[in-house]
Amino acid sequence: MRVLAVTQTRPVARRLSASAPSTHARHRFCQNTRHIARAVDDETDINTNSTATSSASSGGTTNGTTNGTTNGTTNGNVLDMVLGRSEEGRAQDLEFGEDAAYFSLDAQKTSSWAWFFGLLTGVMGLLYVVWIDPSHGLGSSFTGAINAIAPNSEVAILEILFVFAVVHSGLAYLRPYGEDLIGARAYRVCFALVSLPLAAAAVFYFINHRYDGTALWNIRDVPGVHSAVWAASFLSFYLLYPSTFNILEVAAVDEPKLHMYESGITRITRHPQAFGQLIWCVAHTAWIGSSFMVATSLGLMAHHAFSLWHGDFRLRRKYGDAFELGVKQRTSIVPFAAILDGRQTLPKDYWKEFVRLPYAFLVPFCVGAYLAHPYMQQVAYWLNY
Repeated sequence: MRVLAVTQTRPVARRLSASAPSTHARHRFCQNTRHIARAVDDETDINTNSTATSSASSGGTTNGTTNGTTNGTTNGNVLDMVLGRSEEGRAQDLEFGEDAAYFSLDAQKTSSWAWFFGLLTGVMGLLYVVWIDPSHGLGSSFTGAINAIAPNSEVAILEILFVFAVVHSGLAYLRPYGEDLIGARAYRVCFALVSLPLAAAAVFYFINHRYDGTALWNIRDVPGVHSAVWAASFLSFYLLYPSTFNILEVAAVDEPKLHMYESGITRITRHPQAFGQLIWCVAHTAWIGSSFMVATSLGLMAHHAFSLWHGDFRLRRKYGDAFELGVKQRTSIVPFAAILDGRQTLPKDYWKEFVRLPYAFLVPFCVGAYLAHPYMQQVAYWLNY
């Protein structure tokens, strides 16, 4: 019903974002949005009445078919929604942002995914030679330099995370200027080539030192704790994942864009990554129980607390009032806050916004990551960061 309203209002939002609008302009923008939406609703009501009249005149032959499809979603429909072949799973009330995690399998190109896996293989090979290889990689030198100035591993992990945060968020801040200078794809490649090695150093250093410092508690033998930690970690990746919905853009196969989502998990919180990281930190801190783990969690959450402001800043800088007067007003930082105060209403078929292939992919990914823990530990011990 509201898809036509989206196509009509977004150009208005873009024009408004070009300059700082007056209060009168903002009022006129909201009025235009409501008028267009009301006109579309009226037109839809007319079409619906016409359809109902035609169905009645034909003896109600479509009634049984309608009941058959609306009383329950068939397995075929669910599969079509997962693969992006059905409009049934698309969010219909979007006015400013994008439909999160929408993925159409039929729209994919084999050549694009061949490029993706080829680039992934090449980047990982380069990462190993330049950074990971313990014989002459720079990773050992980097962590060695950190250890030389840190009095203990708790301070060392905070220094590693600080370096990563400055580089990662700093390059994100400079993104529009860098893209204007060298192009979106080239800037994404530079961003990845700098961020990935630092992230790898943080991960492997964490694995090697996770039980360092003081043992504050040990609840690992308490029945149910392992299952609770596993479930929380699984949930955390469902919140962390929205940062990489567009995998081909992450690898610069498709032109990278700064997306402003309005559906899916964004209805609950527009910063799902921060709260996914919080859940992961709470679960792993409870499981490990060391002062090193506490320091790691504090460092990670400090970076994500900054990202709450920085993420909004970047969306405001790119989308202007489409974010400030649109998505920001309909969503919240704190989970469920916009829903509780009436600014956001979950659709009755809200679950369909999660029936997407990217979310389905998370199940084998999370299981695989869990099963890979022993191998990750072996690699970390071998690197000896």
